[in-house]
Amino acid sequence: MMIFKGRITSVGFDSGNSIVIGDWKESPLGTFTNIMWSKPDGTRALLSPSRKHADFVSSLYSFDEVSITNFVVKRQKKCIEISTESLSISVSWGFQFAIPIPRPLWFISSVENFLGKIIFGSPTYGIARDGSKEWYSIRGISRVVSAEARHLEQDMGQTSSTDFPKKFGFSSPPRIPSSIEVNSHIDRDKV
Repeated sequence: MMIFKGRITSVGFDSGNSIVIGDWKESPLGTFTNIMWSKPDGTRALLSPSRKHADFVSSLYSFDEVSITNFVVKRQKKCIEISTESLSISVSWGFQFAIPIPRPLWFISSVENFLGKIIFGSPTYGIARDGSKEWYSIRGISRVVSAEARHLEQDMGQTSSTDFPKKFGFSSPPRIPSSIEVNSHIDRDKV
């Protein structure tokens, strides 16, 4: 079982761009940050700090474009700022509704999965692209309060709901821009 501990932050913009930031503090691949980007034309792009990270993430989720790029990441308690060669983004979030009680994986894949679909439109369990099983053990949920993003110096506009015309995988983040503290459990024994 592979466990990734970190934060998934998602935000949409009125230009039609939606961005998901995976910021992993502890993982089998070390500490790393990547960006999944849904462009206005529906193109799904992955920005990754290395080929190793890109290959792993691409084995789980579907992308139309994959770019290896330098990441400069600044973290604060309720904010993350990222600069790459073509994209820069800053996201801040508010109060975190904590869920500190550990839950077994069977509970996440049944009760929480049902509630996640009903309340947020986001499953907490599913089968990844390569057949791996994945559980999202949510540790805390915050609402995004502000976000700015630029691509090649072009402003992406005002914060809006997230929208993914083509999904990256079995789950999409909530439509309300959110920052979620999560432990992602991945079982690579194929189903």
